[in-house]
Amino acid sequence: MRTRCADVERASRSVERRLIAVGRPVEARLVPTGTSITIPDGVFVTLTQALGGTYTVVYKGNMARIEAENADALGFEPEVLAFEPPSDGRISSDQVWQALRTIHDPEIPVNVVDLGLIYDVAIARDQVDITMTLTAPGCGMGPVLVKDVEERVSKVPHVQQVAVDLVFDPPWSRDLMSEEAQLELGLF
Repeated sequence: MRTRCADVERASRSVERRLIAVGRPVEARLVPTGTSITIPDGVFVTLTQALGGTYTVVYKGNMARIEAENADALGFEPEVLAFEPPSDGRISSDQVWQALRTIHDPEIPVNVVDLGLIYDVAIARDQVDITMTLTAPGCGMGPVLVKDVEERVSKVPHVQQVAVDLVFDPPWSRDLMSEEAQLELGLF
């Protein structure tokens, strides 16, 4: 199970926009290019999404993503992803899927599983192989999402290695989204 600070829990339940003062200089990535920027302290950003421990903000008219380890710059405590080790010493498939559901597209308030980006998960001994796609082949946030998958799944007990295969065949389409995700986005 994952544990969260009460403030982060409240923020993660909403996608309402709110103005937040940045408390210290913070690294961010522009969305959708993935270009690194530094947001200086003392400026105001508009929080548009706080899901899965990452934060999407608008700074100088540009959307940017701030990682969980920098939550304090926005006045939040970082989310801690932790799982109870299974007694059988094996990797829990359920825990792998739980970890994947904590990863959210920075532009869309839906996790990568319900968005339909995860095509396959294979577990062999201490390794997890994941086949995934992106909503668009040229998405600059692709490497960031792949890194998220590797880091979050590696927190599952008994996982020693995570391999992500990023594919574009078959191409992603809205039909791959869960009904819940389509409802959330008003597409159903």
